[in-house]
Amino acid sequence: MAERSNANIFGALLIALAAGALLSWAGSDGGARIGALPVFAVCGALAFAINWLVFVPSALAKTEHYYDLTGGLTYITVTIVAVCFADTLDLRAALVAAMVILWALRLSTFLFLRISKSGKDDRFDTIKNRPLRFLLAWTLQGLWVLVTAGAGLAVITGGAHEPLGAVGIAGIATWVIGMLIESIADRQKSKFRADPDNAGRFIDTGLWSWSRHPNYFGEIVLWTGMAILAWPVLHGWQLATLVSPFFVAFLLIRVSGIPMLEAKADERWGGLPEYEAYKRNTPVLVPKPRSL
Repeated sequence: MAERSNANIFGALLIALAAGALLSWAGSDGGARIGALPVFAVCGALAFAINWLVFVPSALAKTEHYYDLTGGLTYITVTIVAVCFADTLDLRAALVAAMVILWALRLSTFLFLRISKSGKDDRFDTIKNRPLRFLLAWTLQGLWVLVTAGAGLAVITGGAHEPLGAVGIAGIATWVIGMLIESIADRQKSKFRADPDNAGRFIDTGLWSWSRHPNYFGEIVLWTGMAILAWPVLHGWQLATLVSPFFVAFLLIRVSGIPMLEAKADERWGGLPEYEAYKRNTPVLVPKPRSL
């Protein structure tokens, strides 16, 4: 049984690496180069390498403490590398770089402070003592960085320039809306949890009265905005990087986001009349004011 499990993990690792290699090839189409190496592909390799580097001491210490922080630093690092080695930068590319870095700084800082207070992340309870599965988590984070930031990296390294226009402005506006929703939702939940009177309760106030996962909705919206902003200057195989918001939505809706949190909430509060009423009256993802 253990051998079969290890074989499945090896298979998942190979799939993750193959997906990263394919996206790196696609995103490099016609883009800037460092000698013979496409800058986009170098960023892709760095996304995995940084996570593997931090994995080693984390596995030895059996801790997930620096996982989210590493994810944020990976976004920042690959974006800076892309900017430094791009042939030219226009307003769109500069905005894309600033948006990725701003988002990564905010989210990684928020998540790092949260785990510093709680001491652990429940997602890793069953895997941090299993090195191969733990390695898969860090590898998937590298893939997550590459895929989600892919459209932005293609803009920075692709070299194509167009005025922002209506589409570009719409992309920026969409990103700002998503960023505000995610930031406000995270802030509201942190404030709720910090109040001793709310110990053992689920949050159903603020944006959380409109959606059971408003932070995830904001995340999907902001990466959609990034894709809209990127789209006018992408060409050829670079267009494959527009998978970014779909990838984010798939992960959050079907894999590691909503399913895990919903199961955890059902286990903790399932059967309580107020919780069951909250579930019936509050959308899972897309916010809907209760008065509507």
